[in-house]
Amino acid sequence: MYKYFPHTEDDLRDMLAKANADSLDALYAQIPEGIRFKGDYQLPSEMSELEVRQLFEKLGSQNYQLTCFAGYGVYDHYMPSVIPSLLQRSEFLTSYTPYQAEISQGTLHYIFEYQSMMAELTGMDISNASMYDGTTACAEAMMMAVAAGKKQNKVLVSDTLYPDTRKVLDTYALHQGIELETIAEKDGVTDIDDLKSRLAQGGVAGVIVQQPNAVGIVEDYTGFAEACHEQKALFIMDSVAADLAVLKTPGEWGADIAVGDGQSLGIPMQWGGPYVGYMCCTEKLIRKMPGRIVGMTRDSRDQRAFVLTLQAREQHIRRQKATSNICSNQSLMALFVTIYMSLMGKQGLKEAAELSYAGAHYLCDKLLATGRFSLVYDKPFFNEFLVRYDGDMDKLFSTCVMNRIFPGIRMTDGSLLIAVTEKRTKEEIDYFLDMIGLSDGVN
Repeated sequence: MYKYFPHTEDDLRDMLAKANADSLDALYAQIPEGIRFKGDYQLPSEMSELEVRQLFEKLGSQNYQLTCFAGYGVYDHYMPSVIPSLLQRSEFLTSYTPYQAEISQGTLHYIFEYQSMMAELTGMDISNASMYDGTTACAEAMMMAVAAGKKQNKVLVSDTLYPDTRKVLDTYALHQGIELETIAEKDGVTDIDDLKSRLAQGGVAGVIVQQPNAVGIVEDYTGFAEACHEQKALFIMDSVAADLAVLKTPGEWGADIAVGDGQSLGIPMQWGGPYVGYMCCTEKLIRKMPGRIVGMTRDSRDQRAFVLTLQAREQHIRRQKATSNICSNQSLMALFVTIYMSLMGKQGLKEAAELSYAGAHYLCDKLLATGRFSLVYDKPFFNEFLVRYDGDMDKLFSTCVMNRIFPGIRMTDGSLLIAVTEKRTKEEIDYFLDMIGLSDGVN
């Protein structure tokens, strides 16, 4: 009857016994009757391949596509069409991680290139072979700082960090014996005086800041690295990867560890993932870095070869000696951003960033000129900015959405965080402005 189900009746009985349940009904007894589905599933009868394609095209056409002016850590950047074609090759599209150098030279090679590109983009000495996403990369950097700080277990976190990243830090710190303290923000940026005061209290292993910060401000971190290093603390900078094509790099700021999400390097927003986290650091911290590092060497015939040079996690060494127990991913998304950066080149990355900057400042100027919008913080920003609207925000939002514009992220204080990328044309921006005028009763 259930020829595709792998479990036998004996298997089911054994599993129920482990769960201390006599039957499947007993197993689900805690689920309220009111939310249990008791009808028949609305599944169509068998279909041909053509009919299946037509069915999903019809379902897909029901999606309501919006032009996106939202950011807050995830951005609608351009993806060159060649990337999916290359990414879906059978050599790459596998869940298996590369261990055996003799059969994984292609994979090890592109990881090496990824590391080289990320190290150059961040201005750091070393890059590992990618992390799951930006939030966990930041959490791993926090644990790196504590491991390097030995008896120091306190980490200071700027209040201008993404709230979601802070939540992940809190989760990781909970059972690691790490004490997190918040550095106050002042006028939208990290308060250096509060930082120095907290550093002076001692016991600080690391300091985490963000660039651009959670509300899009490009912060001036002059003196931060020096203040950290005077107290033997590591300076950690979390950055939007694509923005580093034109902004001052973590290396130039004197950071010890650079982390962040690589989604801005062409990866589609795709409902929250998969993305890729990056982690780069100074050479002296290489043995504290989680994951793995691919290196280049010469084989017995003096030909260039690639190998896993450092694998400091528990799968390869004694658990108590591991830097982290995070499982290294299979690097498919690292390949994605490697292809993206190869196609774009240094100039292409810079031009995309400059277009994003120009579009955001054009839109901001136009909004301010209406007299209905004001900047929450009069600070330098890159491609994302926070504004207040003195009209009906609910009406503005609904009008924009009804006209296929997603106008930004509504913050808890009623302000609106708006982002512009190189994909947003002048016509789209002007249409957005027209929808705001329509909402405001101007048109």
